[in-house]
Amino acid sequence: MPKIVEIEDTPNPNAMKFILHEPLTWGITHSYDNAEQAKDDVLASALFDIEHVSNVFYVDRWLTVTQDGGTDWPELKRLIAVPIRAAPAADAQSATTVAAASTVIAELSGEDQQRLEQINALLDEQIRPALQGDGGDLHVVDLAGNYLSIHYQGACGSCPSSIAGTLKSIENLLRTIEPDIEVVAV
Repeated sequence: MPKIVEIEDTPNPNAMKFILHEPLTWGITHSYDNAEQAKDDVLASALFDIEHVSNVFYVDRWLTVTQDGGTDWPELKRLIAVPIRAAPAADAQSATTVAAASTVIAELSGEDQQRLEQINALLDEQIRPALQGDGGDLHVVDLAGNYLSIHYQGACGSCPSSIAGTLKSIENLLRTIEPDIEVVAV
């Protein structure tokens, strides 16, 4: 059963990051925008049963919960702690399972898949650590020609700065390897 080590504010005032002693997963992200999406996930379902919870995102040893802005954090944090503490810690997962969760878009040509691997390597090195530090992340949805579609997760999903400044920064960074790329948040 995971113990909460620390609770951190994020740049998004409606999101809190819970840092855990034991991992919930091994490299596999879980991101849900509503209870229907989370219906097969025991932990996320229990969190969505709490009034005002609007997004759940977790990976490894941390979890971010976003609320709808309709309540204060002190009471909500106490309610959120209960299902987190009741959740089982991650079982040892095989490298195959973790590798299967990596970003691969089946419809891409071999050349575009190589481009995507370069893009993801740059995102892994320079963007994702900062987003994860703030309780969020991003997932690459598609690469079509010079358009890269990304989806923000966790605290980044509803944070005003992620839609404007962060998106432009990502695009500018990726243009160092793909000069004509345009990045769109979906």
